[in-house]
Amino acid sequence: MATLDIFRNPAFGLSEMADAYEKIDYVPSILNSMNLFTPLPLRTTTFWMESRDSGLTLIPTSPRGAPPAQRETEKRSARALPTFRIAKDDTLMASELLDVRAFGKTSELQAMQEEIDRRLSGPAGMIAEVQYTFENMQLGAVTGLMVDADGSTLVNFYTNLGVTQPAEINFALAAAQPAEGALMLACMEVTDRMRRAAKGEWRPGAVAVGLCSDGFWKALITHSEARKTWELMLQGGFRDGLDGLMGNIPRVRIGDVVFIRYWGSDDDTVKIATDKVKFFPMGIPGLFRHVMAPGESFAHLRRPGQAVYPMILPDKSGADEWVKLCVRAYPLMFCRRPEMLQSGRK
Repeated sequence: MATLDIFRNPAFGLSEMADAYEKIDYVPSILNSMNLFTPLPLRTTTFWMESRDSGLTLIPTSPRGAPPAQRETEKRSARALPTFRIAKDDTLMASELLDVRAFGKTSELQAMQEEIDRRLSGPAGMIAEVQYTFENMQLGAVTGLMVDADGSTLVNFYTNLGVTQPAEINFALAAAQPAEGALMLACMEVTDRMRRAAKGEWRPGAVAVGLCSDGFWKALITHSEARKTWELMLQGGFRDGLDGLMGNIPRVRIGDVVFIRYWGSDDDTVKIATDKVKFFPMGIPGLFRHVMAPGESFAHLRRPGQAVYPMILPDKSGADEWVKLCVRAYPLMFCRRPEMLQSGRK
């Protein structure tokens, strides 16, 4: 007869479950697949970001013997960024497991493991939902505004970090007779703004990546300046040198701007706004961070946080009627220079 004592088997311990999680592939998603976000484990629940307003100035000439110009100390500031709690549980009742084991084919332990794996780490399991939530948070970090599952604002990075949000760039893709070179000039405006905002951090080979809504993407690939490039990409006749960074993601490159169609969720919960495009820099180390705060149990105190905490909690009432499957995560996805983020409209 099936017994819930099986969940006290070491195979279901926290460390073993965490190790199993590490072996699971990411849920397919554009931002996750780019590996933009550098992991940053914390031992606290709040992340403090310190900044210093540095820059170069021309030194004025002066007569010999005159007092030299005096260096001014840079202004420093520190701002707190909160980490967030992602938590979901699933109660597995003993009655649900009565007929799980196929007689003579699977052991009791194997049958239980299969049911646990399905609920916790299967294609529609709770860990996949955590990854989906991570994707939504990463989208917020690369657009400057992070929202919760209900659409409410979690963090406005422009406001929180005290920078002005750049104005939208009009790409005028719907013009009946577009001016020659207008699209290239709009792309140059994107990268020029990013370079100025980077203040020396712009690296050779860095590009601006534009996440396109469906409407923007369709107008782009049918535009006279972009259509030929898109057709060459489809035929494999154009290489943009970004395979190492972006793999086989379909894209159109114009100058130093790479456009990608962002496939949002079917229910439009996670998406780029209609007829918009959102730009972020790619190729600048450490620009995007995935902060991981520690968990809530005593075992997690004073230890660096990890991406996901999967757990199995047995019924301790003595009735042995259920076990609770849990996932927890305490992330913050952010861009430390949101003034570099740009946006455009069709």
